Amino acid sequence: MSSPRIIFMGTPEFAVESLRACLDVGDVVAVVTRPDKPRGRGQLSAASPVKRAATQLGIRVLQPIKLREAGFLDAVRELSPDVAVVAAYGKILPRELLEVPGHGCINVHASLLPRFRGAAPIQWAIASGDNRSGVCLMKMDEGLDTGPVLRCAEVPIGPEVTSDELQQTLARVGAELIRRYLPDYLSGKLQLTPQSREGVVLAPMLKKEDGQLDFGRPAAELERRVRAFQPWPGAFTRFQGKVLKVHRARTGARTGSPGTVLAVGEQGIEVACGEGSLSLLQVQPEGKRTMSSAEFLAGHRIAVGEQPFGA
Repeated sequence: MSSPRIIFMGTPEFAVESLRACLDVGDVVAVVTRPDKPRGRGQLSAASPVKRAATQLGIRVLQPIKLREAGFLDAVRELSPDVAVVAAYGKILPRELLEVPGHGCINVHASLLPRFRGAAPIQWAIASGDNRSGVCLMKMDEGLDTGPVLRCAEVPIGPEVTSDELQQTLARVGAELIRRYLPDYLSGKLQLTPQSREGVVLAPMLKKEDGQLDFGRPAAELERRVRAFQPWPGAFTRFQGKVLKVHRARTGARTGSPGTVLAVGEQGIEVACGEGSLSLLQVQPEGKRTMSSAEFLAGHRIAVGEQPFGA
C-alpha cells in the first residue's frame, strides 16, 4: 500500500517517541492531544509534550475537549486516516472514533497485557514488585485495554529502577514495535491475538494518597512505592505536622515497633516497619529543596526510639 495516513493520539513525554516512530512508517496527517493545562505557580497555560513535538515537526494539532464533539469527529473523517496510533492519550476512545480509521486504532500500552490494564501500568508494575514489564501493541475496542494484541516486547524491571527510568525504556521499546510491526499489520501480514481471560490486573489512575507511607506495611513494599510514584504523587510521610517527601530509600533487616526510629546518621534515618526497616536516604521538607538525610538531620533533631513520622 502507499504511505499510510496516520492520526496520532498522545499527551505525555512517553508518547513522543511513538509519534516520531509513526513519522518513519507513514504520513502523520494530524496529532490529537489533550487541551493545554495551567501549570506551575503562575498557572500559565502549558502545552503537552506531544503538542510541543508536533508543533516543532509542523504537524496539524487537534485538541478536542470531548472526543464525541461533532466538529472533531468530522475533522477526523475528512482526514481519511488508515489507522490511528494511540499512546497514553488519557481518555477512552468512543465507538464513533474507533470506527473512523480503516484499520482501526492501535494502542501502545506499557504493560504485558492482560496484566495492568488501565491508566498507570508502569507505576503499578514497580509498586507490585513485578520483575518484568513490557509494551504491547493492541487494537482498541470499547473496553479498558481489552482488545486483541499485535505484538508485545518484554523488559526486565531492575531492583532499583524508578518509574521515570522504566518509562523512558518502555517509550523506546514501544517506538520500535511501531516501526517493526505497524507496516505488517496494515498490509495484512500480522494476525491479532485475543488477550487471555486469566491474569487480568487493573492499574488504576494514581491518587495523592497512594504515595503516603504507612510504616505498618512491609519495608520492601514501601521502598517500591518510593521508586514507583516518582514524580507524582511522590512517596511521603509527615514530620512535625508537615509533609516530608521521600525520594530515595533502602530496605533493612532490623525490626522494631512500626514507625520507631532505629538509627540516625549519614547512612540515613532508619525506621522500623511492619516487616524489616526502611532507611530514608533523600528527603524533601515541605516548601524546601531535596536533600540528603544527613542534611535534614543537621536542621532537625531526631533520636533513636522516637516515632516522629506519621499521618
